[in-house]
Amino acid sequence: MRLLYSIGIAFAGIIIKIIALFNSKLKLGVLGRKETFRKLKNSINQEDKTFWFHCASLGEYEQGLPVFEALKAKYPNYKVVISFFSPSGYEIRKNTKIADLVVYLPLDTKNNAKRFLDIVNPDFIVFVKYEIWPNFLFEIKKRNLNAILISAVFREKHSFFKWYGKFMRLALFAFNHIFVQDESSKSLLESIDYNNVTLSGDTRFDRVTNQLSIDNAVPFIESFKNNKTCVVFGSTWPDDDELFLDYINSCKNDDVKYIIAPHNIKPSYAENIKSSLKVNTLRFSEMKDEELSKYKVFILDTIGYLSKVYSYADIVYIGGAAGTTGLHNILEPAVFGVPIIIGKNYSKFPEALKLISLNGVTTVKNKIEFSEKLEDLIKHPEKIQLQGDINKNFVADNKGAVGKVLNYIKL
Repeated sequence: MRLLYSIGIAFAGIIIKIIALFNSKLKLGVLGRKETFRKLKNSINQEDKTFWFHCASLGEYEQGLPVFEALKAKYPNYKVVISFFSPSGYEIRKNTKIADLVVYLPLDTKNNAKRFLDIVNPDFIVFVKYEIWPNFLFEIKKRNLNAILISAVFREKHSFFKWYGKFMRLALFAFNHIFVQDESSKSLLESIDYNNVTLSGDTRFDRVTNQLSIDNAVPFIESFKNNKTCVVFGSTWPDDDELFLDYINSCKNDDVKYIIAPHNIKPSYAENIKSSLKVNTLRFSEMKDEELSKYKVFILDTIGYLSKVYSYADIVYIGGAAGTTGLHNILEPAVFGVPIIIGKNYSKFPEALKLISLNGVTTVKNKIEFSEKLEDLIKHPEKIQLQGDINKNFVADNKGAVGKVLNYIKL
């Protein structure tokens, strides 16, 4: 089975290179992986004490970051290597201050795994959530390296728990310990006799809680809001736009303002949103010295501000669930105590399921439902307060996963 898997990975590498000729995102990954071993050799010495943190993409990086930061603070003499599989994580966080080096993870072949571990020679390894690469994990186990998986979520449909999943199950046992988000994941692991497992919860709760301890001031947002009710649309996609753009165009309430932070910040897409709006709208990329308070809509076509911008929100809509791209992080606004509206496709996101049941998050299926729910909140400030408190308390009650992970790690 391992041979077949390795042949499949090699074949996939060839296919990816061909497709990358026509796909700019894949091309970034192909070119980036060519540089991985050169960068490692130039940055890592055999005598270095090293942490290796691996994340699939940006979401997993944000999930692992509070653990990474805590380990870096506790063991400042260790070098930190962070690897990403996806360009969407690497390109945004390739210059993160938490790491001494950020690289693409090479494709999961036996030779790549041996070569990577020969150079990095990690003293401790942390994988985040879903990343199970058998050849890397088998080599980690062969070398008896210390490795853990954090914030993991397992479902019954995963191959680890099927009759045909022995190969993938064996890879799991390379981890010395697995920290899971929920009781169901713990039970599934125990059903395959993996017992080195701790129900720790989701490290994202610690991550977003840390946001409260920093300065979240964004002067240009404060000027734009001008003490009016502010609705923030975070990480939105075209399917989300379909829900709210007509509402904004028809809204006659001068005491309400809107901030749109699209997931895609390409100029053409941001301009398309602006051209769809019939109200006074400004893009961040166009901002100069004008009076920001005169605008009804502000399009945040940049990165790095959104988590702070949520502190100015009175109501938040989080994108991704109106279509099939996947719901974005609802915990980032929840920590600030604001009510949240999302689309209809949320079943794979446990925090959304829980907050919907608690009535802190509202789900809508179409633009009519969206208009009704948003209008109801705007007209009833007491509902804004009540739902916001539910979300804030939920985050506070579920933090602590980072401490459980750190208590396990003894170097």
